[in-house]
Amino acid sequence: MSRLPSQPPTPEWTDNWKQIQPTLLKIRRSMASLRTSSLKVMRVSQLDSDILDLELFDILKEQLWNALSLFKPTIKENFEPEMLGILNLVLFKLSVYDSSATYGSQLQNLKYRNEWEHGGILESIAKDAPLTKTQKIAYGVLTVGGQYAWTRTNRYITERGWGELEESDIRNKVYRVLQSGEKYWKAFSVLNFLVFLYNGRYRTLIDRFLSMRLVYAKKSLNRQVSFEFLNRQMVWHAFTEFLLFLVPLINIEKLKLKLMRTLLPKSYLISSKGYDKLPDNQCAICHDNASSSSNDTSADVPLGQLQDYSVHNPYQANCGHTYCYYCIQSKIVVFGDEWPCLRCGEKVESIQKLVCKVEDTDKDEKEANGEDSNGAEKDEKSTAVSSE
Repeated sequence: MSRLPSQPPTPEWTDNWKQIQPTLLKIRRSMASLRTSSLKVMRVSQLDSDILDLELFDILKEQLWNALSLFKPTIKENFEPEMLGILNLVLFKLSVYDSSATYGSQLQNLKYRNEWEHGGILESIAKDAPLTKTQKIAYGVLTVGGQYAWTRTNRYITERGWGELEESDIRNKVYRVLQSGEKYWKAFSVLNFLVFLYNGRYRTLIDRFLSMRLVYAKKSLNRQVSFEFLNRQMVWHAFTEFLLFLVPLINIEKLKLKLMRTLLPKSYLISSKGYDKLPDNQCAICHDNASSSSNDTSADVPLGQLQDYSVHNPYQANCGHTYCYYCIQSKIVVFGDEWPCLRCGEKVESIQKLVCKVEDTDKDEKEANGEDSNGAEKDEKSTAVSSE
């Protein structure tokens, strides 16, 4: 076929392209019947994004409460659901509504897509369909509005005491319906989570209801995680837990006292505080407790005259010195057999109650007076006889 000089030349491959079109059409139809591999999104990334969102919300909520601490506490108590609802609404507008992904999902290289447009072979090979406006608004209504409505309703019902009314009352029936609805919601959430662990598609019931699935925002970007910091945290956490378990089992005071007895001579331990010069009726432990808790350093006044700490309910140690029962028993409970006597430095291994013999002075005086009176009578009788 001749062509006009004004017409551009036709490439040679054009005719060949037209000839192979029927063959390409058959290949496309055969590929459409084949089963393609499903899209795999790491479940841990989806769960981590949810945890990051909760942490971010907690940080912002704490800042909000700190700002409201300057006002009356009744403002927070009365309008807490409204403030949290506004905070959730702002986060929803700046994240899901504007960019189809929460802040936690963006950190995990994830975004929401419209799964209604990705059925069959289009699940993993087609371009990700963006969320529709209806899906975004419905997501905001169910997450932000639903959480606010549930919190406010529960608070109102609890304050009015609907659950304590008679069963025939309509308000009590509403209360029981809400409680049953909460139980069913939690049960279905658990079932959805089990299904999510199986196929990794929809993380929450709302995502499944609206067909909003988390997929990779950039499929060529691999999930690179440095486990160096995680390993360090795990080691320090295990070490801290071991210390928290071990420290209560170690008697630090007893160990310190044992080291002092080993390193320092006994004469220094006795003479450093001067309790060996106390009178016998004074408790050295009471004086030691008083001197360690007070800042009075009256060096001119002899020890034992600063304050009277007489021994009450006396118990004698194996070294022979006397203390209050409560004082010496508390030392033995804390230090065991390592506690030294504050007067002589010997180890106190056993104590016993000090029994003092009390003489009946009144009886002795009566007996002495009786003997004196008898002697006087005898003298009077003897003088009378001699006079006769």
